[in-house]
Order: sequence, then C-alpha cells, then structure tokens
Amino acid sequence: MKLCIRYGLTAFGLLLGSAAPAAAEETLNTGNTAWMIVSTALVMMMTPAGLALFYGGMSRYKNLLNTFAMTFVAYCLASVVWVVWGYSLAFGPDKVGIIGGLSHLFLAGITVDSLSGSIPTFVFVLFQMTFACITVALALGSVVDRMKFSAWIVFTLLWVTLVYAPVAHWVWGGGWMAGMGALDFAGGNVVHINAGVAGLVLALTLGKRIGYGREAMFPSSITLTALGAALLWFGWFGFNAGSQLAADGIAGSAFLVTNTSAAMAGLSWMAAEWTMTKKPTVLGLASGAVAGLVSITPAAGFVDLRAALIIGLVAGVLGFLCVSRLKARMGYDDSLDAFGVHGMCGMWGALATGLFANPAVNKLGSGLFFGNPKQLWIQIVSIVATALFSAAGTMVCIYITQAVTGGLRVSRDEEIMGLDGSLHGERAFEIQA
Repeated sequence: MKLCIRYGLTAFGLLLGSAAPAAAEETLNTGNTAWMIVSTALVMMMTPAGLALFYGGMSRYKNLLNTFAMTFVAYCLASVVWVVWGYSLAFGPDKVGIIGGLSHLFLAGITVDSLSGSIPTFVFVLFQMTFACITVALALGSVVDRMKFSAWIVFTLLWVTLVYAPVAHWVWGGGWMAGMGALDFAGGNVVHINAGVAGLVLALTLGKRIGYGREAMFPSSITLTALGAALLWFGWFGFNAGSQLAADGIAGSAFLVTNTSAAMAGLSWMAAEWTMTKKPTVLGLASGAVAGLVSITPAAGFVDLRAALIIGLVAGVLGFLCVSRLKARMGYDDSLDAFGVHGMCGMWGALATGLFANPAVNKLGSGLFFGNPKQLWIQIVSIVATALFSAAGTMVCIYITQAVTGGLRVSRDEEIMGLDGSLHGERAFEIQA
C-alpha cells in the first residue's frame, strides 16, 4: 500500500513538473501590444520629422535640406540594417556577453506567433529598430554643414553595425552590462552617450567649419527647431514609457517623470541663459526641454517625481553651460551640440539613475539614496565603458569610411556654396521679390 502511495505521489509530482513550463509560457497581451505599436509609431516620428526639424532649423539656410536628407537617409539605412542583421547582433543569443550572433539574420526564426514577453516579437523588433535609427541620426548634429553625403551613408551603415548593436546587446540584450546590474531604462548609455561621443569624435576628425569663430552662423529657422523640439517631446513619451514594454504603472510613472524633467529643464536652461545673457531665447527653451528629455531617459522607469524635478533642473543648467562655455573653452566645433546636450546630459542621467533609483517605483533598481551605493559605481563603470567603446568604434568606422569614399569632408567650394545646392541641387525655400 505504501509503495502504491509513493508511486502515486511520484507520478503526480512528475505531472506537475511537466505542466509547470506550460504555465510559465509567455502569453500575448493585446493591451500591451496595442500600446507598444503606438509607442513604436511615436518613436519612429522622432527621427524623420522631429529630429529633422530640430536639427534642420538650427543649421544654416544653405544646408537645411542636406540636414533633412542626412537625417532621413539615416532612418532608412538603419531600418534596413536592423531587420537584416542588426537585430540579430543586438538581441540574438548571447555570445560571451559581447554580441548576439547571427542566428536571426533576416529575422530568421521569428514568426507571427513569436512573443517577446507579452508582445509579438515583430513589434519588439520594430520598437528597438526606431532606437537604432534615432541614435545614429543624433550623431549627425555634430557634423552638419561639412560632411559628404556619401560618407554619411557609409558611416551610418558601419556605425549601426559595429557600435550601436554591441552596446544595445551589452545593456538590453543580455550582455555584460546587464549582468553587472547597470540601469538604463530607455537609452542613456545605448542612445545618448553613445551618439554624443560619436558626434564629438566625428567633429574633431572633420575639423571646424569654414569661418567658425570668425563669422556669425545664424540658424535657418528657430520656428522649425521649436516645432521639432515639440515633436521630439511628444514622441519621447513612446521612447520612455514604451520602454517598459507594457501598459502598466511603471509605464505611467515613466510618462509622468519624462514630461516633468523636460519642463523643468526648459525652465532652468531659460533661467540660466536669461541670467547670463539677459535674453531668454526660444532656441534655449527648446534645447533645455530636449536636455531634460535626454537626462530622464535612463532613469525614467526607476525614479519618482521629486527626482525628476532635480534631474531636469540640473540638466537645463548643465546643457546650457556645455553649449555656451565648455565648447568655446575646449575649441571643438560641435555644430548643433550633439555632444553638449546628448553626450553630457546622457551622462548626467545615467549618474542620476545611480543616485535616485527608487525601489518603490521599480523593484529592479535601488540607488545611492535608497541604500545601495554600489549602484552609483556600476553606473560610472557603464558610462566610461560606453564612452570609450563608442569613441574607439567610431574611429574604426571613420577610417573605413575614408577608405571607401576618399574622405569625409566636402570640398571648400561646396561648403561655401552650401550643401543643398552643391550636393542635392535643391533649395529649402523659393522666395521671390
């Protein structure tokens, strides 16, 4: 009798054991899926519309269309690279914490029934694709007015493959930074530090624009820039709140702190500029909002409202000082301040995550002020590693691009004439007397 009971219990245990994996299988959540489709569309709009307008308005009138073209082509190129091999490198099965391999070339092995968490894998692929697109396009801000269009095309293909995909894998694809415990909710390291450092390396390699520091270089349209900033702000809700990959409370909190940080940074940049130059400019207000969006990005799913106010306050002042003081003192020509805003404010945001991550918001993160000083050190290591890898990887991409295209920079005559006419044969505006 005891033997029968023992066998019966064993069989029952085996039955439960075999059923357990089925119970743990991922299931589709239509609410989460709908939210992620919307978030993907919001982030998509940020590159060919929001960033193109933001950067285009800040560029000189004779280079406005070239800035649009380089932003637009970056989106197109990164989109294709991502679905052919980029996604596989970033999110394929981990290879010693460094890269994802090539098992998902052309999205092999992914079907309409494949799930990533509670959403279709195809939706996850597209959401992550929009991040790759905007990251490489952000680096463009450092080199407008002087980079060859052909060189930009080659550089974009190389950089998304050799620089963006590995860093994305380190942080989000199960790589070594994730294993270390680095917190990057929506792209402080992967997007902003990565792009900002790449932009700085490009700017230093290309050299200064003709006349830089000796003649005024007026933006073509502050109106376009302000509109672009507003579209970026709007799209950033998908960028940050969408990074939760679910329609839940953390996504709602990320939405709240994103708006708060942007608003606070816009005000603090305006206050700093007003104090130091006696004029509150629309360009400064728009740039401040973007600085606040950049800084809250890595922290969005980990911090509370009070932290968002502090992060935004510091971001606005930091961004203004980097643009108005640091760049002049260091002597580099970062045309549209990709490093000053995205690189530096991205670093501040990553550090702030290590300070303010609140387990009451998200149990996955606790910062220094919540009893975990180790997190701040982890964040510092992740920042330094990202910056060093981005700088080295960008140089590799530059050397290859130079070999393929015969150089990065347009000729002197083309630069003086303007890239809209010399490279594209077009003008942004047709104004008749």
